Amino acid sequence: MQAAFAALQAAFARVLAIAAATGLPEIQAGKSWGTPSLTVRRKFLARIKDADTLVVQCPLEEKDFLMAADPAIFFQTDHYAGYPAVLVRLSRADDAAIAGRLMQAWLMQAPRRLVTAWEQNHVKERLPKRT
Repeated sequence: MQAAFAALQAAFARVLAIAAATGLPEIQAGKSWGTPSLTVRRKFLARIKDADTLVVQCPLEEKDFLMAADPAIFFQTDHYAGYPAVLVRLSRADDAAIAGRLMQAWLMQAPRRLVTAWEQNHVKERLPKRT
């Protein structure tokens, strides 16, 4: 039992570090269905299902594309059919793929004002400075 808990914690530590590296504001760690999760202003982003599976919020039209494009990484079980979330095999996904999914989930779930403020600041950071 302790080994399973440690594996969940290790998986979540990786996902949490990836989420932090994205720089997205107001992501919080919590619990969902008894496992570690991420939220933005109390809205679900992702949770650890088991030591090798991340459940991440995802638009249904993207979900089908992801599963077709890379079924070794992205999949669903019958339980998640028709639900706007995709399952990610953590052992197969690199950090960039996980970050991309977390960013999409954040854009989907974060309040519009927060997204707009983040986008404005994010664009300003990337624009060349005028001289």
